[in-house]
Amino acid sequence: MTALETYVERIPTTIYPDSELASVAVARDIVQLMQQRQAEGRPCVLGLATGSTPTRLYEELVRLHQEEGVSFQNVITFNLDEYYPMAPDSLQSYVRFMHEYLFDHIDIRPENVHIPDGTVSAGEVADFGRRYEQQIVAVGGIDLQILGIGRTGHIGFNEPGSGPASRTRLITLDQITRTDAASDFFGEENVPRRAITMGVGTILEARAIVLLAWGEGKAAVVKRMVEGAMTDSVPATYLQKHPHVRVILDEAAAAELTQRKTPWLASLPCAWQNEALERKAVTWLARHVEKPILKLTEEDYNEHGLSALLAEAGSAYEINIKIFNQLQHTITGWPGGKPNADDTHRPERASPFPKRVLIFSPHPDDDVISMGGTLLRLVDQGHDVHVAYQTSGNIAVFDDEAIRFAEFASSYEQAFQLQGAPTESLYQRVVESLQQKAPGQVDSPDVQLIKGLIRQGEARSACRYAGLPDDHAHFMNLPFYETGRVRKKPLGEEDIKLTMELLNQLQPHQIYAAGDLSDPHGTHRVCLAAIMQAVQRLKAQDTDWLKDCWVWLYRGAWQEWGIEQIEMAVPLSPQELTRKRRAIFKHQSQKDRPLFPGADQREFWQRAEERNRTTARLYDHLGLPEYEAIEAFVRWQY
Repeated sequence: MTALETYVERIPTTIYPDSELASVAVARDIVQLMQQRQAEGRPCVLGLATGSTPTRLYEELVRLHQEEGVSFQNVITFNLDEYYPMAPDSLQSYVRFMHEYLFDHIDIRPENVHIPDGTVSAGEVADFGRRYEQQIVAVGGIDLQILGIGRTGHIGFNEPGSGPASRTRLITLDQITRTDAASDFFGEENVPRRAITMGVGTILEARAIVLLAWGEGKAAVVKRMVEGAMTDSVPATYLQKHPHVRVILDEAAAAELTQRKTPWLASLPCAWQNEALERKAVTWLARHVEKPILKLTEEDYNEHGLSALLAEAGSAYEINIKIFNQLQHTITGWPGGKPNADDTHRPERASPFPKRVLIFSPHPDDDVISMGGTLLRLVDQGHDVHVAYQTSGNIAVFDDEAIRFAEFASSYEQAFQLQGAPTESLYQRVVESLQQKAPGQVDSPDVQLIKGLIRQGEARSACRYAGLPDDHAHFMNLPFYETGRVRKKPLGEEDIKLTMELLNQLQPHQIYAAGDLSDPHGTHRVCLAAIMQAVQRLKAQDTDWLKDCWVWLYRGAWQEWGIEQIEMAVPLSPQELTRKRRAIFKHQSQKDRPLFPGADQREFWQRAEERNRTTARLYDHLGLPEYEAIEAFVRWQY
């Protein structure tokens, strides 16, 4: 794919449909560079990054080594950074990360691996930094530097304030960076306050640089990096100085770039026959000039870069009516389809009725947080609704909650003198295990079981509140999740098979799945991949029931669909919003303060209500009916 460069972009960007394709392409580029250096009789020096962004890239490099015989014998690596202090065998150590994801699975020489040492004394860090720089120079410099980007605009751990001449050094982590890392350390209080990092100047000396960014959560900072002025408040903007830098994005991370969000403002050619682009342009214009769609004038279009759209449409009146009707047709109070009604302009078909509905929930509360109002509507309107909880969610339970439930279980054992009770009570085992556990360490099997049962019980309670029979709650416990750690295994064959089995068992007419890829732990992303791969396999098998099944994607507590993307908008009354909140409250272990809140410190019910109300206000401002709240969905055409 060729990067689309415009005058607003200060760094060349290449946008791929998804991070999978992008990671594979970058891996191929790296191998080509390695082989070129090998033919020249000299080593290939790579600068490597850590974090969730490059993991798929490393998996592809491992595959190329194991399945296609690619050798890393001539490769020398230098990693960007490491937390400080940090023992190399710690769970959160970048030494451990690199070995788990890459070095232990390829034939790289151990002496060719260089990672900042998180164990040196504070007084030795400066000398260590100078030696690290000298080692890079001694091997001829870095040929290709791989980067990610943090929400503060940091590259490596070069936080805001880092200048273009900065070198390898000890730095203090920004509060946002520590918040983003909290999930890896099971709480922000456990995140180190400092780190050793290559400097911006060190990075800029690499002969070539590739920066990777995935997901909606990176879209805002990517825009600042690619289109904004150079400033040390966003250190990544200094990449604009480099002559050979590329930014590799998926569609979600590119969403805020002018070429994707408002290409008409960059005088880019626009295919106005594309209805999605038309809707994006008209809704943007209405919001920009603060008018309902039906009040937009030809002057509004001409004065804001949309004269070509106006010329294509013929008149402002015609394009206004067209887009207004499109938005109006997304609104429905019947998410399962309205029986015996004309469904020509409805987002869901009327027949069959009632429908068998399967709602996939990545964690045990995503169903009610993200689409609780729609779930309640589906049940109230007589559909056969099932909920499939894809993971146990056990790591998101506080330790003291596990102790409380273990104490209850032990008291129950004692009170009723159950036969076969262990000589050492469950309570004692759990307390001792948690007292001996370091932050971020894997829970004991007892503790994992209890935490999983807590989440399972809460999910059942929410289902009962919504009116679902107990046997309509399905707990899949997908294997990829069950590591006891924030870092999960890659999606595996067993995960896909379990998903296919449930789909074949229920044979739904409607599937709802989480399309929210901003989840900071990546669980939503893997769960969606499991569903998509399962559906695609069933389609390839020409499965009969699938031919009459529609898939709707919702978004969770992190992000909402853009107004131009929404294909089904389910309005909620004040009473329905209250019922949704009560369903969320059934998840007591996540109430008041979730263990992994991400960057938003509000409770999940607060985020969900604000997002739903914001969507309703947006419809209202565009001239559509006024509602208390709206839940939004996009249909996946598989």
